[in-house]
Amino acid sequence: MLDSKIPKGALADKWTDYKSSVPLVSPANKRAIEIIVIGTGLAGSSAAASLAELGYKVKAFCFQDSPRRAHSIAAQGGINAAKNYQNDGDSVHRLFYDTIKGGDYRSREANVHRLAECSTDIIDQCVAQGVPFAREYGGLLDNRSFGGVQVSRTFYAKGQTGQQLLLGAYSALSRQVAKGNVTMYARHEMVELVKVDGKARGIIARDLVSGELERHSGHAVLLCTGGYGNVFFLSTNAMGSNVTAAWKAHRKGAYMANPCFTQIHPTCIPVSGESQSKLTLMSESLRNDGRIWVPKHKKDAEAIRSGKLKATDLKEADRDYYLERRYPAFGNLVPRDVASRAAKERCDAGYGVNATGEAVYLDFAAAFMRYGQEEANVKGINNPSQDELRSMGEKVIENKYGNLFQMYEKITADNPYKTPMMIYPAVHYTMGGIWVDYDLMTTVPGLFALGEANFSDHGANRLGASALMQGLADGYFVIPYTIGNFLSQDIRTGAIATDSPEFVEAEQVARDRMEAFLNNKGTQSVDSFHKALGKIMWAKCGMARNAEDLKSAAAEIRELRDSFYKNVRVTGTMNSMNPELDKAGRVADFMELGELMCMDALAREESCGGHFRSEYQSEDGEALRQDDSMTFVSAWEFKGNDPGKATLHKEDLVFESVELKTRSYK
Repeated sequence: MLDSKIPKGALADKWTDYKSSVPLVSPANKRAIEIIVIGTGLAGSSAAASLAELGYKVKAFCFQDSPRRAHSIAAQGGINAAKNYQNDGDSVHRLFYDTIKGGDYRSREANVHRLAECSTDIIDQCVAQGVPFAREYGGLLDNRSFGGVQVSRTFYAKGQTGQQLLLGAYSALSRQVAKGNVTMYARHEMVELVKVDGKARGIIARDLVSGELERHSGHAVLLCTGGYGNVFFLSTNAMGSNVTAAWKAHRKGAYMANPCFTQIHPTCIPVSGESQSKLTLMSESLRNDGRIWVPKHKKDAEAIRSGKLKATDLKEADRDYYLERRYPAFGNLVPRDVASRAAKERCDAGYGVNATGEAVYLDFAAAFMRYGQEEANVKGINNPSQDELRSMGEKVIENKYGNLFQMYEKITADNPYKTPMMIYPAVHYTMGGIWVDYDLMTTVPGLFALGEANFSDHGANRLGASALMQGLADGYFVIPYTIGNFLSQDIRTGAIATDSPEFVEAEQVARDRMEAFLNNKGTQSVDSFHKALGKIMWAKCGMARNAEDLKSAAAEIRELRDSFYKNVRVTGTMNSMNPELDKAGRVADFMELGELMCMDALAREESCGGHFRSEYQSEDGEALRQDDSMTFVSAWEFKGNDPGKATLHKEDLVFESVELKTRSYK
């Protein structure tokens, strides 16, 4: 029976009452307790720094050269917080409600409300760390709007928000490293979780430079390892991003929750060819000023694809601003799942504008002229020419999004100031992850999951600018309290020995797995299998799914996995730097995860958020939930060595403060 450990009482009081009554660990006892943190992105760095500041001894692990290389830097657009600086009606309750609604009513009320409460403190924390948030003319922090909301609550640092927030967290982490309270293990990857007496008590890590397997013990283990979007091979994730740490935990008893909830981001640079290894995200913030459109007539779309017409050749009357047409209340700022499906629908219907037919336009021409007129008014320029207005407007846009425009031009060789950007949906974020209770503890005692690694806050769809909010809330403000609920019972445990049978066995399991790869006499590369898996997942478990495709995909993945173990070739040795060996282990885990995702999508007989089953849609093509039977969190328990035998457990979602209703952005 899943116990979410949600505190009793009124929703708005749960977190305050919890903090007032949670068991504490005294400063003297904290010095004798070791905590392992896996991952040093925003969730991991903030957690490691905060716990070390409290007095715990922390070991932090990352597979990059430095925590500064974590994938959190790729979150460009901003971070949400309910500070209501714009005086436009925002509040903690509205942020809570927008997040519940944006997630299509498939998230846990108590966790989401806590997130909304913590959001206001995050901004103060980051400002104190020197994060250079944008400011408006009076010197106050500026805000902009993001998809799925009608207020401006997103704080930003140009198009580098994730990077700047990570630098703040990294500074706090580095301070604790210098004081000796955090031991940093860069270029290390967790390859096994170690359980002693049923509790998470350590890990087996591989030194990615020397190849050595190391045993590390602790009184608790925190997984802050991000999402698993690279199961699709092509995604906006860093190429090294993987599911391995989470999957090893899953194999040791941590339930995997809602794995089919995958977010497809609508604002990405389209696929350019078969040799491509990743996709590039263009920040959602661009949808504040950019208008999305395709040609109104198929003949014009065909002419553009063949190179006979350019976007700028089409008059306004010949353009279909389809999001503004379909969703007038939110327009181009509908949530990501809605915008992505709408783009796919237009392209599938034959209105795509690049050579592959899988792209739509993101056009800033109207914003150039609007901002140009504002500048002319401010400067007292009467009767400016159209060229003058455009030039002044371009400078305003450059100040807001200059680095993003520069990045687009560098990748595509097209100047987005002169011709509209081309974008298409791509895999970006995963709302599923390790199941956690209110304390952020998994079904394995002593094992916690933070940030994107857990499932708890976003339901079936994440609103833009909420990922950074969750990662920092979990690390700075939640785990420092909730971990005490577990560790307060551990103050007499003493140091955890690493020569126990559990550590010996876990290390041997990891060693045997790696040696099996190296001793295999196959002929195919690891990447070839990863690409094959990605094509299956994108085609049959991507933006749209159906029962037939999902059953077929699961069978194809099983066949692919069998072929992988028979035919993969991994060169090099174990006791040395061997990226191909590291990659083989990660792809093996993706294979098992992919099958589970298909199983989860098949079991969820409804459409909600990023999970769109074509059998469940309204007459006008919108997602159709099945609240009577599907209002639950799916939590999968690993059974044996076959993901196909996983057991489904359900956590019923109870909504006391919001009314379940069909989402409408019209």
